[in-house]
Amino acid sequence: MGMNSIHVVFAEEEHAKFADEICRLIYESALQRGTGIAKRSPEYIASKITGGKAVVAVDGGRLVGFSYIECWEHGDYVATSGLIVSPEYRHMGLAARIKEKTFELARRRFPYAKIFSITTSLPVMKLNSRLGYVPVTFSELTDDETFWKGCEGCCNYDILQRNHRRMCLCTGMLYDPKRPRAEHSRLAPYRMALRNWLKKVFSLKTK
Repeated sequence: MGMNSIHVVFAEEEHAKFADEICRLIYESALQRGTGIAKRSPEYIASKITGGKAVVAVDGGRLVGFSYIECWEHGDYVATSGLIVSPEYRHMGLAARIKEKTFELARRRFPYAKIFSITTSLPVMKLNSRLGYVPVTFSELTDDETFWKGCEGCCNYDILQRNHRRMCLCTGMLYDPKRPRAEHSRLAPYRMALRNWLKKVFSLKTK
């Protein structure tokens, strides 16, 4: 096992066979981190793969990482989601390679779209910041009801509802191709993580 043997590529139809395993990895990753994540079915994941909207990392014939994109509001917004890495392949820089490839896919397929991500993960916030994402309020993200309906499978969905979809434990991050790229701040992800922690404390007190 080594980084040289791992290939991070745009997913093709042959990779749809990994859909069940991807769903398992997404679920187990959420349990391990103790954070919420919207559940996805194997059929949903397979549709992203066959539709040319996913990235896979493979080591030989084995799946070791995954991410996908989804478009909203007729392609005006694109979300990157479902970033996972097999446990034994973590801490090798693989998540960064997958995230960068997913960002490349989004920019290729939807060059004028705003690309967004909602996450509670500090590593993902760091990766997003390096790519030019900035933290935003949920009001700057898509209004598409189908996207927000996808949050119903998350264990924190009640927090999103109680706050009338203005905030949750996730941080919203946005890349706007029309906005001048701000200078990257290494402290920004930590400030976002602290805000998430404060939101969690507040939500527990108000339950």
